[in-house]
Amino acid sequence: MFGSMMIVGMGLIGGSIAAAAKSLDEPPLIYAVDTDSETLAYSVETGLADAAAQPDEAFSAGWLAPGVVDVVVLATPARRIVEWLSRLDDAGYVGIVTDVASTKHGVILAANKHSGTSFAFVGGHPMAGSERSGVKAADSGLFRGAYYVLTPTEDTNLEAYRQVHEFVSAIGARVISVPAEAHDEAVAVVSHVPHVAAAALVALASRRSQRGGRDVLRLAAGGFKDMTRIAAGSPELWTGICLDNAGPLVAGIEELQAVLGEFADAVTERDAEAIRTWLTEPADVRRALPAQWVPDTAALFELSLPMTDRPGVVSQVTTAVSRVGCNIEDIEIDHQSEDSAVLRLILTDEGDRARLMKDLDAAGFNAVLKPLE
Repeated sequence: MFGSMMIVGMGLIGGSIAAAAKSLDEPPLIYAVDTDSETLAYSVETGLADAAAQPDEAFSAGWLAPGVVDVVVLATPARRIVEWLSRLDDAGYVGIVTDVASTKHGVILAANKHSGTSFAFVGGHPMAGSERSGVKAADSGLFRGAYYVLTPTEDTNLEAYRQVHEFVSAIGARVISVPAEAHDEAVAVVSHVPHVAAAALVALASRRSQRGGRDVLRLAAGGFKDMTRIAAGSPELWTGICLDNAGPLVAGIEELQAVLGEFADAVTERDAEAIRTWLTEPADVRRALPAQWVPDTAALFELSLPMTDRPGVVSQVTTAVSRVGCNIEDIEIDHQSEDSAVLRLILTDEGDRARLMKDLDAAGFNAVLKPLE
């Protein structure tokens, strides 16, 4: 587990990571970095951080010197993360770097230019948030039970990945490992398009109200408020997210328009059966989503793979696991020699495990899967 970490960007996510880390049995030292002096003061006063500084002050104070900070968490917008990766490389930082950007492709491309020459980079994205923003909204339980995506590549350092996975699991999140491009396409549908849709619904109601339908917003009940809650998020933050993931976002919006068009056609034609069918599938899917996922030891499996310690091997295995719908609860690398190790993954009972074993066998792995005792 990390003994010290520097969190760059003490907003909702950065502050919540600090709060979650400080709630651990053996909390790390937290070095907070932000451009806002009030945020820095609040972080120290409330115990979220042990020390706080502006970016330039953090470099001049020697926080990036060898042995000071085990991991740097970049909790800034994606465009700022690219800048920070360059600055960390220029400073000769030799620890682990991870990020929390909701779009990964651009960040991974930038990290590949620097990672390995000095620091080891592990891309990350916690699927958690709130309509509130800023460090005062920090919540130590924000990640508990939430999905936390890691995006290893062929160049990802095995030990760095293991340590980031261990920390993320320790703060209560469920780790999922997927390629960066697949991640961006998925979050466009389950996060970015929903935000735009929620904003569009509020805009629709507001415009109707302004055109004389004064009771529209007054009649907004619990259902409307629940499904549009995320529309209250920071416009500045979401402008950056939309631009960073423009391609998948636009594709998702166009697909949503097509789906809504199908429903509009059914209503126009007064086709009750088509309307009922259209509504039934999403209702069934939504009801099938678990309200909370709590792992049961009896439903866990241990996957063991002897392997050669080489670039990309963890990414190859974790991608195979994610591709068949399985989920990784824990990960461990047992080094047998300088260049060989046994990779052990704890999997949930989700997904097609039989197909996973076939895929791993075809890839040349001598894998063993058994129930966790």
